[in-house]
Amino acid sequence: MRAVLETRQKAAAVQVQQLEAELERVRAALADAEEVHRRRMIGLEQYLEALAEENAPADVAGEMSQKKSVGPRRAVPHRQNATEVKELSSDYQALTAAAADAGGDGLGTRRAAVVLGWDSASASRVEGARARLKRLVERGRLVEEKPGRFTLPLSAQDAAGRPGGGS
Repeated sequence: MRAVLETRQKAAAVQVQQLEAELERVRAALADAEEVHRRRMIGLEQYLEALAEENAPADVAGEMSQKKSVGPRRAVPHRQNATEVKELSSDYQALTAAAADAGGDGLGTRRAAVVLGWDSASASRVEGARARLKRLVERGRLVEEKPGRFTLPLSAQDAAGRPGGGS
């Protein structure tokens, strides 16, 4: 009887190992698919923005040509160009404040969608929130030390009196 039970235990252990290996493979495939999806969402947003600009009324384009060109419009100014959070749009101010409140745990994309007043169950809204968070990272306002977790840079945390980011 003991031999039968040991055989069953070994078979169960082998099955657990096989399932864990399969789980890791599926997680890696999911991460790859999410990255492809994120990139395609950003590409689609950029395409739609360009298409909207292209289809703008001719009279608006005439007014634009009369104004002095000041360079590309930046929704999130680079850190060296804007020293205060007040210079950001209200959405970016809200995201920065939420990241500060999240502390070392960081702000996730679903929570960011909620902060923006969007439906966090909608994949497109969550991806839109992710794109805004990534833009804040590109401009030096946030850091993404862990994938999908956005925090203030260490210097901003120190200035705000918060503990340094815990890894």
